[in-house]
Amino acid sequence: MSAADPGAGQSTAAARGPRSARRQFAATMLTLEAFVAFFGTLVAYGLRLAPTGTIWVVGGAATLSCLLLAGTLRRPGAYLAGSVLQVLVLVGAVVAATKDAAGVMFLVTWAVFVALWIAALRLGARIDRERRERVEVEPSEPGSGGLDAG
Repeated sequence: MSAADPGAGQSTAAARGPRSARRQFAATMLTLEAFVAFFGTLVAYGLRLAPTGTIWVVGGAATLSCLLLAGTLRRPGAYLAGSVLQVLVLVGAVVAATKDAAGVMFLVTWAVFVALWIAALRLGARIDRERRERVEVEPSEPGSGGLDAG
């Protein structure tokens, strides 16, 4: 196959197998959290809830951390780093909730995201495990047996 062959990329993707559901779910959650962190930063800036520099540093750090972690979930320790980020942002939300009513909404929002993060990790791992089990049970060659044969 040459580089110009449109089917060339399909063989390498098929050799890798299906994508990890856990990675897809976790990356989706982190990306959504990045959007929420960015728009929350804009709200905090508009309401003047803290000094401008503090708002942009904290909001920017949360946004960039979520996006960077979403892109590095293939690396060892990325899920742990994502969980640490969840805890840090939740602690920040608790602190914000003690200062203002807007902070309470921030706390509720991030508590929901922490719950979704945990669900993404657990359900994604279960789906990946069930996929592996199904591959082990199925025949290795198509047409070598099974209900559809014959």
